[in-house]
Amino acid sequence: MIRFHAAIGLRVLTGMLLGSFAIGASHAQSKFPDRPIKILVGFSAGGGTDVAARVVGLKLGEALGQTFVIENRPGASGLIAAEQVAKSPADGYTIMVGSQTTLAVAPALYRSIQLDAAKAFTGIAMVGISPLVAVVPTSSPIKSMADLIAFAKSQPNGMNFASGGIGTTPHMSGELLALSAGIKMVHVAYKGEAPGVNDVLGGQIPFMFSNLSVVKGNIEGGKLRALAVTSSQRVPSLPNVPTVAETFPGFDAATWFNLVAPAGTPPDVVAKVHAEMKKIVATKDYQQRFEAIGMIVDRDRSPGEINAYIRSEISKWAKVIKDAGIKPTD
Repeated sequence: MIRFHAAIGLRVLTGMLLGSFAIGASHAQSKFPDRPIKILVGFSAGGGTDVAARVVGLKLGEALGQTFVIENRPGASGLIAAEQVAKSPADGYTIMVGSQTTLAVAPALYRSIQLDAAKAFTGIAMVGISPLVAVVPTSSPIKSMADLIAFAKSQPNGMNFASGGIGTTPHMSGELLALSAGIKMVHVAYKGEAPGVNDVLGGQIPFMFSNLSVVKGNIEGGKLRALAVTSSQRVPSLPNVPTVAETFPGFDAATWFNLVAPAGTPPDVVAKVHAEMKKIVATKDYQQRFEAIGMIVDRDRSPGEINAYIRSEISKWAKVIKDAGIKPTD
């Protein structure tokens, strides 16, 4: 009888302790965030990903009453930062603005860093989209995508195109166009988009896809001609410029930016940040800030939709990499 009561007492005590732990954990989550949050960026300060992260950090800080610290960890197309975030505690205090290059393309191109973004991260919110635009110097006789394709077909050894590096969205957009149009193109990789743009301006390279934020000034200044944008819809700041999809249905290669956290981050933490981001991206101020740097705001996607979108993008670009014969690098 004594043993029976002792057993009951032990079960009651265990239940009380577990209940207290659950209440404590719930209370801890309800207080989120109670200390600064770190947003990692896989590229140097001043680039598109960095600028997007700083706008997001500022707005989330105002909304949640906590400091958001931007930390730049460039290298391997953003994979250095991504790997660090993936290995961080899944508590919402270390997150990342991940781009199409980092999450969907780079893992297939680097042997030294093994990262499956679909498994390593959980989506929080869509941050924005940087449309790419096909540009040629204004002195070029190429005035449309049809002209571009015809010119490419006239080149026996293929048409050169520039990008800011292997695996970048401008590079992948060129490869996708070559596959879509059935043309031969030769990729010329630069260390950043700016040097590539300079050679297009100088006529050494006939054309390139570039992030709108990089070439917006040259287009407005009459130095570059915009042939088409790579997003699925026309861009508000270039309303008269068609999409590549108007020539090749289904073509979509814009650089997207998602806020992601390590896999296993508590759903209530993800939901809390997502809810704030949903309100933030709907504001005119946020949209104007992005438009000023050549980016646009996409429709709201739930965390689950973001995860599905990342998976679909990984599959899409893996096929392009395979079909184009792009070899992984160390």
